[in-house]
Amino acid sequence: MVIIVPSAKGGERLDVFLTSIEGIPTRSFAQKLLAEELVTCNSKVLNKKYKVNAGDEISITLPEPKPYNAIPQEISLDIIYEDAHLLVINKQRGLVVHPAAGNWDGTLVNALMHHCKGELSGIGGVMRPGIVHRLDKDTSGLMVVAKNDAAHIGLSAQLADKTMSRVYAAVCIGNFPYEKLKIDAPIGRHPVNRQKMAVVQGGKPAVTYVETLERFKKHTLVSARLTTGRTHQIRVHMAHVGYPVLGDEVYGRNTGTGGQILHAKELAFVHPVTWESRVFTAPLPDYFVAAVDKL
Repeated sequence: MVIIVPSAKGGERLDVFLTSIEGIPTRSFAQKLLAEELVTCNSKVLNKKYKVNAGDEISITLPEPKPYNAIPQEISLDIIYEDAHLLVINKQRGLVVHPAAGNWDGTLVNALMHHCKGELSGIGGVMRPGIVHRLDKDTSGLMVVAKNDAAHIGLSAQLADKTMSRVYAAVCIGNFPYEKLKIDAPIGRHPVNRQKMAVVQGGKPAVTYVETLERFKKHTLVSARLTTGRTHQIRVHMAHVGYPVLGDEVYGRNTGTGGQILHAKELAFVHPVTWESRVFTAPLPDYFVAAVDKL
């Protein structure tokens, strides 16, 4: 797979640039690829300290994926689109994306293993096959999943250079006073509670564009468009400006809604193999509509 370095990434070390592609999960994995001469830049083998230039042509040869540890399980999936290279799903609320402590099965990965019969990219590792990006357990909506490594790298590159568009609908607590607001605030681990994220100095850049859709007496229906994809980004940013997402028990308060009222309603990207521009939409689910009706 060949990736052209975008202008915004010029000057980064080669191993750091590779890590910025979400399909390459860690810096150590990137350095292993470099050590095994599986990465070339402008057809030359370079070391990890090389600083990439805008327009550099990075060629990556990925090793054969390891066998998956996840167990295939028959779990219902709402598949919006599928072809030989990828599929787009409308994830239901309450479904964990990949196995982890406390959720070793019953996850989206288990469902994908069953549906795709193991034909998923191996870049994400044995616990996250096919997973290009994630949604929180209680966030519903659109996700794209890669069936092979070439598709995974192409999709991850679009996440890295911010050309993949993701738009969410959310209900926030309070009368959001802006018609449109750009929230540009870096996100990192909370300095005290390491299980939470927070706006922190020295965090990773994070930008969310929020637009008011409808106002209620004490709540506001908004859309939120991401240009970056930090963990819990919308939830952290909305809480940071004083209007937490309704039902967010981590960054707001328990309001009896069974989780945050947050739905990934639109996903747009260029197909990494056919190069077609694709836009997918998912209607607001029943739990979201019910919450809005109560307002």
